[in-house]
Amino acid sequence: MSETTTEAPVNFIHAIIEEDLAAGKNGGKVITRFPPEPNGYLHIGHAKAIYMDYLTAVKYGGKFNLRMDDTNPTKEDTEFVQSILNDVKWLGADWEDRLYHASDYFGQMYNYAVDLIKQGKAYVCELTDDEFKEYKGNLTTPGKPSPYRDRSVEENLDLFTRMKNGEFPDGSKVLRAKIDMAHPNMHMRDPAIYRIRHAEHHNTGNTWCVYPLYDFAHPLEDAIEGITHSICTLEFEIHRPLYDWFIENLDTPSKPRQIEFARLALSYTVMSKRKLRELVETHYVNGWDDPRMPTVCAFRRRGVPPEALRDFCEKIGITKFNSLTDVALLEHCIRENLNKTSQRRMAVMNPVRLVIDNYPAGQVEEMEVINNPEDPEAGSRKVPFSGELYIERDDFMEEPIKQFHRLAPGKEVRLRCAYFVTCTGVEKDENGEVSVIHCTYDPETKGGNAPDGRKVKGTIHWVSAAHAVDAEARLYDRLFTIADTNAIPEDKDYKEFLNPESLKIVTAKLEPSLGTVEPGFKCQFERIGYFCADEKDHVPGSKPVFNRTVTLKDSWAKIAAK
Repeated sequence: MSETTTEAPVNFIHAIIEEDLAAGKNGGKVITRFPPEPNGYLHIGHAKAIYMDYLTAVKYGGKFNLRMDDTNPTKEDTEFVQSILNDVKWLGADWEDRLYHASDYFGQMYNYAVDLIKQGKAYVCELTDDEFKEYKGNLTTPGKPSPYRDRSVEENLDLFTRMKNGEFPDGSKVLRAKIDMAHPNMHMRDPAIYRIRHAEHHNTGNTWCVYPLYDFAHPLEDAIEGITHSICTLEFEIHRPLYDWFIENLDTPSKPRQIEFARLALSYTVMSKRKLRELVETHYVNGWDDPRMPTVCAFRRRGVPPEALRDFCEKIGITKFNSLTDVALLEHCIRENLNKTSQRRMAVMNPVRLVIDNYPAGQVEEMEVINNPEDPEAGSRKVPFSGELYIERDDFMEEPIKQFHRLAPGKEVRLRCAYFVTCTGVEKDENGEVSVIHCTYDPETKGGNAPDGRKVKGTIHWVSAAHAVDAEARLYDRLFTIADTNAIPEDKDYKEFLNPESLKIVTAKLEPSLGTVEPGFKCQFERIGYFCADEKDHVPGSKPVFNRTVTLKDSWAKIAAK
């Protein structure tokens, strides 16, 4: 264990930890954990929690555990376990050899439940869920005791053993902690701690037919693993008295401390695992890794670097107050990272043909094009240039508006790293649309500079028509049309606010080098945005498939500059 940092705490959780360290608690140790339930895929809110847990352990020279909280066999699957392992590893959180499962402790948790029974602090209840709701009362009315609350220790031990042995059907009995049916905190009114589930568990098979509930399992898992600081999101704050009650009333090997922080809410998306699952199962999106989803695997497939997610989580910070985070800040962090690390390539999304009439027929040159102006080590590449090119249709106006500095009749522009060209005329199709733009070029301006020192205001990108590679470009946008999806009225279906323009697919023209890149290759399509070769559908040598990671426009940077 390394020395405690002397840096000032960066958030209130670190301040608490440093107080504990200064007081000599936990023998100077800091051990954190991330305990996902393997019933779905991790999303960016989980990424925030992972970085909080992992980086806290790193900061204080401690340890970080990864624990599958697999206490509900009816909702969990090995598919989700593997996806969680992949995501946590990709995010850069290293659990070393400390991968645990709640199911590893089922025997110990059962014995803890028996101990509560022996202390007279737990009983077997036969009320149904609906019946117990009637007994439980509400925030203004105290509850009343279950008719089974005063069973003897011997009877409770017998019934609980028979529950474990599979003698009773699902839902017929539960084990409840005997606490206080008049407690102002509803979670303290004799909560269920064990239930009957005749279901095969992905890790323990059919060994068990009784399973602990989360509020009972959570503190015990932490205590067994020696967790010092159990960092949770804010909705668990009201559960903390129950967490502490179990720790205080059982002879656990350690006494962890639960601390809560505000969970991440991101604009133009949903974080509810139930809603995300519904979007997948009803095919509103194309799987958990659809790049429109807020899941970690979706960000990876979209081409978002894990470093950008970490930077985003550090920027939003850790607080006790729930708030809505603007997705534009996340996009800003992604751009900042990709701008420094991504090579540039030329691609045309909405092509129109440009013919250079005075360029030598059949001639092909190789133009030297820099790979990344932000990275001198990135070098340059050769790009074929010919007398027939594709340019963006938006880079030409037959009747230009004021301040339009791109191509127009009689106007001269620079073709990126190539030549100056001047528009001399156009051809149109039967619908009156421009189909071909005619130009002349100045052969003295090779490389994009004029020997006579004349300047042009516009520079546009291009792709040689004879060498262009056709590609599927998937232009992803925000999943919802409303910023705060939590504000959708209860009488409205949240799916009504799905953005019909969240995915557009176009056939783009790419420079030839992009036809052979490997899946996952990231680059900036110059003047368009950042793109990534799809990790599933892109096959080198076949028609490329590129996902747009993020556009070049950065509204957050403009807001921050004000």
